[in-house]
Amino acid sequence: MLFNTSQQAIYIWEVEESTNAECYADCADLWPPVLTDGSPRASGNVKSELLGTTTRTDGSVQVTYNGHPLYYYAHEGPGEVECHNIITHGGLWWVIHPDGNRTD
Repeated sequence: MLFNTSQQAIYIWEVEESTNAECYADCADLWPPVLTDGSPRASGNVKSELLGTTTRTDGSVQVTYNGHPLYYYAHEGPGEVECHNIITHGGLWWVIHPDGNRTD
């Protein structure tokens, strides 16, 4: 699965079927987007060709992976994976595998 450089797990949301982010307001409070100030960089098992970005409604730039906007879970610490395969805000949340697919 994917983690950021601080070892925080990264998630995707089944509701989003394109690079357009749909998690805002209360959703984004619980599931903050993975944001970037420049081009995202790959490390470890992350495939650079699957990295991309999408612009959110507030103008911030969110990282995508294999076309999926990426998120953290707000109440997890480094190395914790507590919210894989759960339903909140109308859809399932999954951790994402380095091959770009959800991890079942």
